[in-house]
Amino acid sequence: MQLQDFLEHVKRRSPIESGSEQHLFMYAVAQEAMRIGAELNSGYRTPEEVRALLSQLTGTMLAESTTVFPPFYCEFGKNLRLGKGVFINMGCRFQDTGGIIIGDGTLIGHGSTLTTLNHGVDPDLRADMLPAPVVLGRKVWLGAAVTVVPGVTIGDGAIVGAGAVVTKDVPANAVVAGVPAKVIRMTGFDASPN
Repeated sequence: MQLQDFLEHVKRRSPIESGSEQHLFMYAVAQEAMRIGAELNSGYRTPEEVRALLSQLTGTMLAESTTVFPPFYCEFGKNLRLGKGVFINMGCRFQDTGGIIIGDGTLIGHGSTLTTLNHGVDPDLRADMLPAPVVLGRKVWLGAAVTVVPGVTIGDGAIVGAGAVVTKDVPANAVVAGVPAKVIRMTGFDASPN
């Protein structure tokens, strides 16, 4: 199996059945992601070294304006896209197998978790995985320790309060908080491209 075949499979939200060709491919790519992650998190790295390792992890060149403070954990890497001017603080965990897209200018607080895989509900199929992407728009701000579950899109300019669990799409320019996250108010700002 080739990477593009796997990415097309998860883009269709097709199940990754336990023991299948897709499952074995995912596992092999995860081993490489863990190797790169161990190197990234094993000591001080300059911003240039961090970007180089993340570029290796994702298979794409990161913009010079993108900043990640290690430690940073990512179990797949090849389905993660980081925009320009993105800032990711320490201790974040990204499960990007199902796809994570982070828009330009987005800020992600300490210890946040973005997940893109669910497991089957049927106990006999529990080891199967169901991919669904997470999309963060432009200029989104996730506070510390936010969790975003599979299939959620957070609109441009939205703010997610610390500790929130985001289980549903968030409108552009909304402020959400809580477990599960609910809209508290609108920001009144326009985060659309200039």
